[in-house]
Parts: sequence; C-alpha cells; structure tokens
Amino acid sequence: MILEAGQGPIDGTHYLRATPETVGWGRLPCRTTAPALTIDSGDSVTFDTVSHEGILEDQGRDPAAFFGRYGIAATEVLSDARLLAKSPPPRDPDGDGPHVVSAPVHIRGAEPGDLLRAEVLSLHRRADYGVISSRHGRGALPDEFARTAPEFTFCDVERADGRDVGVIRYAEGRAARFPLRPFMGVMGVATDTEGSQHSVPPGRHGGNLDIKELETRSALYLPVQTAGAGFYTGDPHYAQGNGEVALTALEAPLRATFRLTLLKGARARAAAATLKHPFGETDRHWIPVGLHEDLDEAMREAVRASVRFLTDRFGMTGQAAYAYLSAAADFEISQVVDQVQGVHCLIRKADFPD
Repeated sequence: MILEAGQGPIDGTHYLRATPETVGWGRLPCRTTAPALTIDSGDSVTFDTVSHEGILEDQGRDPAAFFGRYGIAATEVLSDARLLAKSPPPRDPDGDGPHVVSAPVHIRGAEPGDLLRAEVLSLHRRADYGVISSRHGRGALPDEFARTAPEFTFCDVERADGRDVGVIRYAEGRAARFPLRPFMGVMGVATDTEGSQHSVPPGRHGGNLDIKELETRSALYLPVQTAGAGFYTGDPHYAQGNGEVALTALEAPLRATFRLTLLKGARARAAAATLKHPFGETDRHWIPVGLHEDLDEAMREAVRASVRFLTDRFGMTGQAAYAYLSAAADFEISQVVDQVQGVHCLIRKADFPD
C-alpha cells in the first residue's frame, strides 16, 4: 500500500504536496524563505512528507532501485520520492543536512513575540516499509558501527493483534516486532536570519527535535521569530526509541495534518519570552524541553525549563517544583545524534487536577 499525492484522506483545509518547488533539502526556512501557503490562524494544513531515506547520495539517489534490493516493486515507491531524487541536487551532501523539509506556511497576523501552537491532528502512513540507518562517524557508537560504510536496516510493516508493527528480520524465520508510533521529527518556525539553518541541530526555532511523544493529538508550542511565523515540517518517523542511538529511527513517509493557531496577548507573550526551547503537550503530559551540545547540560536545561513551567503555571515555589520533579516526573533522552542533544520531561497532568 502506498498513499500517493492527492489520493486517500486529506484532513486539512489546505493541502501541500511534496514537490521540488514546495520542499527544501538539508536547510530550514528563515525570514527570507518564500512561503508555500498563506493561511489564517486556526486553519488546518495537510502536508505530504517524504523521508530522506532511500533518496540520499549514499543510497544512489534512486529509491526504486534502492528499495528494489529489499523486494519492493517500483510501483510501491512513492512518485514524489522518485521525483525529488531525480531533481537537480538541491543540497550540498558535505555541508547540508539530509532532511526533506516543507516550504514554510505563512500565518496572517503572526508577529515576533507571539506563540504558535501546532496541533497534530492526524498522521497517515504513506508506505508499508521504511529504513533505519547508521552512517560512519555518527550515532551513539560511531567507532563500533558503520565504521567503513553506511549500514541500512530495512523494516516492513505488518498488522498484528490489531495494531501496526515494524518488523526487523535478523535470521532465517526470526524477527523482532515493535509497535509503530508515527510522529514528525522536524517541526519548527522560520528563524530570524538572512541565511537558512542546517537541518540537523534543533533549537529555539524547533526543527529536528525528534521527540516521539509529539504524535497524533499532541501539540508543540513555538515562539514566533519572524512575521508570518513560517511553520514547516519534515523528517517523518514510524517509530523511534528514546535516544535514537543508531542515528535514525524507523524513517518512512507520512501525511501529516496540523492545526496552526496563534496565541497572542500578554500571557502568551510572557510564555513565549520565557521559552528558551520549544514546549510540548499531550492529553496526559506537559513536556518541557532541554537542548544543548552537551547531554549533561541538556538535562540541566530540561530541569530548569520544568521548574520554570511549574512555578509560572501553578505558583509553586522553586523548592517544591524541584522536589516534585525528583519524585514524580520522568526525564527522557529525546536523541543523542543531532549535534545538539535533547532531553524532555513528562509532567503528568493528573497530578495537578486544579
């Protein structure tokens, strides 16, 4: 099964296909990047997203041939992935990131200092397979894996016990099966810079956060940095373990729909001003985030962000917030492979019923 452009469910009011004109490759939008769409606050947008795995240079820039090695027919390879792979090289393989990122969406009335809430309304798989990759010099164990060449692990998707699972076959008749939890690895706003940022390291703009909790029915809060906000997305995942230790998780294409809402006024601007990093939310958790090149410092940043949230939102004293986090909150490593390391905290909403 593949979900080609224009086919199947399109849940948003607006729809953005993935074409050479509507995506960037390896760089993130900035204040000078032309938007692909202009919408009103509260509108929903559906993005067709394409994984970089299968179209990169070290995979031959030919997804039909690459996936053909694993028994996938050319007709089961998305047309937009094949088109992007054949387009003139839009990126410098040595200087740019790997991610295919949508052109930005301009939201009328968005101004620096506002807060943008990006709600994930739906995520539809566009294929029944994906790739986990490790490349030389990257990942948590760069001296132990992919030492001489990239290593690719093909995964197909099966239905088991009423749910979708990823399958890694590692010996004759033997396989590991794990549940899918699709999410978008890259979500962000345009940076207030003349030049575009590298797509790998996340930051205050969001970008390559790789937080697996940001699945359907979650929300990401981003401080607006430029007029129009310039929301974008990319790097679709079918599943990821915290840490993403091999370099990538199960990378595969998704159709993602977001509701994009501007939060204005004194309270929203105060919240945006205090956000050193993006902030997530699910129906069960608030998710402060810490980002830093050093993992220990990313942990400290996540703790500081969590204390700040609890004191600002609930009026807790710093000491009470710090104690609560130690007794009840979970700090998880988002990823250790994106140059800037990520730690996020899960604060249970049920612990604060009032």
